[in-house]
Amino acid sequence: QPVETGDRIEVIDLFWYGCPACNALQPELEAWIRRMPPDVALRRVPAILRDSWSPHARIYYALEQLKEAERLHLKVYYSYHVEKLHMSKPDVMVEWAVKNGIDRKRWLDAYHSPEVDAKVERAKKLSEAYTVEVTPTLVVDGRYLTSGAYVPGADVRDMLPILEDVIRLARQNRSGR
Repeated sequence: QPVETGDRIEVIDLFWYGCPACNALQPELEAWIRRMPPDVALRRVPAILRDSWSPHARIYYALEQLKEAERLHLKVYYSYHVEKLHMSKPDVMVEWAVKNGIDRKRWLDAYHSPEVDAKVERAKKLSEAYTVEVTPTLVVDGRYLTSGAYVPGADVRDMLPILEDVIRLARQNRSGR
């Protein structure tokens, strides 16, 4: 698949807020992002493997549009997995957004915007194009994919050493072009 990061090696984090494995990976992934090599760029894309996942993608893209994704991405996981919020319900999300400092009208405008609609559709198509079967899935440079399903012992944190190996492979392939 084509990459959107130009000269930098693209890593796509395909995630679902309702996924326990994604929730377990996030703290480790955040630490990795802070030490990520300068020739690598990370993009988050909510995976949509079934229609019931679309509201969670809408949450991420609304946060992104409001420039709040960085601040509240991990908070969404916490609210879902610890506070047990029904985050697929738009009325629950409005209250969550307000509780987290986002103006009600701004949230509703972003959540229901055509831009968010388009990004949700694009996330569905990307999930299909990469034939994502499970989350979390990490895609490197549009051609290499790893997921929790490929990790021995099923500890998703073990995806990060694999990710680093695949980034090295992508770097070698780029230098050979």
